[in-house]
Amino acid sequence: MALTLASAAALLREHHLLREIIKNDVWTDDATRIDAADDPFAAITYDTRKVTPGTLLCCKGRFKAEYLEGIDAKGLQAYMAETDYSSVTDAPGLIVTDSRKAMSLLSAAFYGRPQDELTVIGITGTKGKTTTTYFTQALLNAVSGGKAALFSSVDNCLDGHTYVESDLTTPESMDAFRMMREAADNGMKYLVMEVSSQAYKVDRVYGLTFDVAAFLNISPDHISPIEHPTFEDYLYCKRQIVANAKTLVLGADSMHADLIRQDAALAGIPVTTFALHDADDQGTGANVTARPMDATHSTFRISANDVELGDFHLSIDGDFNYLNAAAAIAIAHAAGVSLKDTEPLHAIEPVRIAGRMEQFRDPQSNTLAIVDYAHNFASVTALLDFVYERWGDEHPHITLVTGSAGNKAYDRRKEIVEAAQDRIANFIFTAEDTDTEPFIDICMEMQGYITNKDVASTVISDRPTAIMNAVYDARAHADRFNILLIIGKGDERWIKEHNKHVPFEGDDRVVERMFGL
Repeated sequence: MALTLASAAALLREHHLLREIIKNDVWTDDATRIDAADDPFAAITYDTRKVTPGTLLCCKGRFKAEYLEGIDAKGLQAYMAETDYSSVTDAPGLIVTDSRKAMSLLSAAFYGRPQDELTVIGITGTKGKTTTTYFTQALLNAVSGGKAALFSSVDNCLDGHTYVESDLTTPESMDAFRMMREAADNGMKYLVMEVSSQAYKVDRVYGLTFDVAAFLNISPDHISPIEHPTFEDYLYCKRQIVANAKTLVLGADSMHADLIRQDAALAGIPVTTFALHDADDQGTGANVTARPMDATHSTFRISANDVELGDFHLSIDGDFNYLNAAAAIAIAHAAGVSLKDTEPLHAIEPVRIAGRMEQFRDPQSNTLAIVDYAHNFASVTALLDFVYERWGDEHPHITLVTGSAGNKAYDRRKEIVEAAQDRIANFIFTAEDTDTEPFIDICMEMQGYITNKDVASTVISDRPTAIMNAVYDARAHADRFNILLIIGKGDERWIKEHNKHVPFEGDDRVVERMFGL
């Protein structure tokens, strides 16, 4: 049924969000008393610049009355807001207690509840979300003939094969439901999406029930005045996915796994677990496990409920990525995929994600560069664990090129240093994304956290120059094995500076240019 003012009011009233309806200073709780209450909206938006005749405008966030000047001439049919704007528009208003929650409900209704036509899978965790999401999509594409859509922090894919760069880890609710509708209309059967803590903090997924939710892991991150004031708040937001799912996939070794299990029990949903075991198959008991089958940890055997599914050789290195692979298989199984036919499971093997564990060899020196998105204590530790597992016996000289985000997640700056300073030879601190903080200030702060007198450090705020400096230094010491870890930006082609996306070559392309690849 098409969304109308009357049906919108009824929906919001049902969820206890509607305060009143206003039209020309007349307040009521009955939408049918307003002319055209049963006329379907032609469009829905939260951007006043996109208002056209018949539009429902959702006034969310820090909305100001001045944004509505001249809006009636554009054909605004109605607006939804927490504030009465009848002084600047003749359109009727739905006045609500929470505009973000209301926007999510209205968007789902406007687009015809596309989530009901898809098996929706939500994946959350401090690390591994993106990789697990891509693995899961690849596996579901293999069993469905390419009918799995994707929302990720890197790309969105609405037809199973075309990838478009995304702006947010989890889209705004209105954008998410619009894309879900497009995916459903494209014949997609599945949607695999990353779910950030902010998605619950600011209600981007309000009212959405996941057919399968995955809670990969949790560790302190995103702690700042504009994100989460405390780790407890961060964890609380992450946990909300459990209460909004039909079944849960859980990392057996995750911090607070017992608490998450309690959440699942309270919600009355089943739990499937996954874990990484050692070469002797020792580790935390879980439904799906992965264990290394060779000394280089390049091949892992994955088992489900004690039945071996075969050996897997991923195109993305790192033990933690085999853990992500185990998670993806557990997720697919929870979504109804049979594990009796193991051939489709190997669709995860060729998956590569730009900017994640990408390796480059320099033809001019004994130098390996790894470009990755690692940006916090857990991911930097995992990256260094991988390096030492694979090349520790060769005693590499390790240089870490890193920065940290500005205006948020302040704890990362110290944690990155603490994770690396006793395991590397050299830091090069450089620019990463920021809103208003100067790059140089963040770099100098990070340098100030170094307590190991034996580790060298340099501050080069221009990021391409920092990477080039690392390469030149490695070539100047051709007698040693050099590993350059360039983290934080992956393959992103911009750096956020003063709230603007400034074009940037990209870490991977700087390395390729320097190496002549």
